[in-house]
Amino acid sequence: QVQLVESGGGLVQAGGSLRLSCAASGRTFSAYAMGWFRQPPGKEREFVAGISWSGGDTYYADPVKDRFTISRDNAKNTVYLQMNSLKPEDTAVYYCAAGRIPNYYSRSRSHRDFGSWGQGTQVAVSS
Repeated sequence: QVQLVESGGGLVQAGGSLRLSCAASGRTFSAYAMGWFRQPPGKEREFVAGISWSGGDTYYADPVKDRFTISRDNAKNTVYLQMNSLKPEDTAVYYCAAGRIPNYYSRSRSHRDFGSWGQGTQVAVSS
């Protein structure tokens, strides 16, 4: 299992920015696709962004496209989520997750295809 620890959440005004980080340890980080998910208050967990194990391909949920950027630094075993132009509806607990299967990448948006999860970091956007 890979262990994941998120950081960088907080309270920000609408229109502001935050950068979330997710530090990984354990299995070979660079072999796994990574994703960010979020769970707004009272709602189901939803996909936000994903990235291939090399970082060469990324994909996003429509509500965050053109505002959020996922990236990774395999030398630092870290994946990032840069969030710009934040909106109150972005308020949620944000989780990073690692793919279940090494060297496998399917652009999945399903939490079932991610096998290791962090504890989450809270992001609150005020209007």
